[in-house]
Amino acid sequence: MAHEDKIIKKMKNQPHGVRMDEADKVLTLYGYRLDRQRSSHRQYINKNGDVITIKESNPLKKAYINAILERIGEK
Repeated sequence: MAHEDKIIKKMKNQPHGVRMDEADKVLTLYGYRLDRQRSSHRQYINKNGDVITIKESNPLKKAYINAILERIGEK
């Protein structure tokens, strides 16, 4: 969990430098799973049915990072 804490801190301080694999680790930690992928868009869903769609790119856009932080209660 210490590594994921560093990623979350990075998401807050440097939202323009987060890679897709880092976001995937955080979402997985908070109960999201990859539901499907179409083209460059990944859809993650949690057990409550909350869906978040992220366009796969490296680095991710700030809007996707903010959406992840809101969903995990860090914003």
